[in-house]
Amino acid sequence: MAVLSDKFGRPITDLRISITDRCNYKCVYCRTGNEGALYGDLPFADYLRMARIFAGLGIRKVRLTGGEPLLRQGIAGFVRDLASLRDLGGEPLDLAMTTNGHLLAEMAQPLKDAGLNRVTVSMDAVDPDRFARITRVSGGYDHVLAGIRAARRAGLWPVKVNCVLMRGFNEDQIIPFGMFAREEGVVVRFIEFMPLEEDRVWLPQTVVALDEIVGRMAEYRPLVEISHARSETARRYHFDDGIGEIGIIAPVSHPFCRHCSRIRITSDGKIRTCLFSVWDHDLHQLMRRGASDEELVGFIHGVVEKKEERHHIGEADFVPASRTMVHIGG
Repeated sequence: MAVLSDKFGRPITDLRISITDRCNYKCVYCRTGNEGALYGDLPFADYLRMARIFAGLGIRKVRLTGGEPLLRQGIAGFVRDLASLRDLGGEPLDLAMTTNGHLLAEMAQPLKDAGLNRVTVSMDAVDPDRFARITRVSGGYDHVLAGIRAARRAGLWPVKVNCVLMRGFNEDQIIPFGMFAREEGVVVRFIEFMPLEEDRVWLPQTVVALDEIVGRMAEYRPLVEISHARSETARRYHFDDGIGEIGIIAPVSHPFCRHCSRIRITSDGKIRTCLFSVWDHDLHQLMRRGASDEELVGFIHGVVEKKEERHHIGEADFVPASRTMVHIGG
């Protein structure tokens, strides 16, 4: 089977699968707090079939997302099934997960034992009270911190901690997160706020951009940029003394669309070729109709061929994505 690439010559090697639209947090930059899940979940067997077909088309990395993926019963068994798949080179897939961490403390070791390689935890403040205001869940900070530490002990390495920055809201957390990276031995990654929230209130002025983040962190300790793969979303830095790593994902100020290697499957089985797509492509509907693997492969190739060249954030012709982030999968 032909390896996936789009019409711009970009190889597609990374697949993100949202396994649920449900979430136990209501983060203010993501959800209004009024809407729950809008889309259903599929049986794990259906996601597994999709992953197997994509692995045969050149996918090497699979990341499980949500909603909150740890809300799904049987998640460790699904990870074990994914770990049995092989890429085109006969190697196991690189399996990762993005989670809010609330349930991670008790799940980290079972996930590692099942074959999960890495975990990324979403955490937007290192102050418990601020964290509660952001997530609108009381007492969550201690759960997440315990989850991060459990992931380290289990060897889900490197443990990455993602923080979405919003001006006037949590940009004062930049230096505390730098300290956190050094003290906890995790990679902290700051993410520029993107127009993917349910409230649709994004403004350019709310974005805390890469250059400002680097400048603010220098008030604590200077950052030194280190090399990263072209398809990586984050620019990588370590502190001047070599202790602690910081990543900055800057899709607004420093877009990385030219080297995008990712494709996404939503919880209800639709393919999205970009976070900012205004349409999606129903792979699961074909499966329900009894399509063969060969027919699904042909459909996938046709979809990937239509992958967008880039996003248009901040431009006059920008059209918001047809789904918000929580309903796409992070």
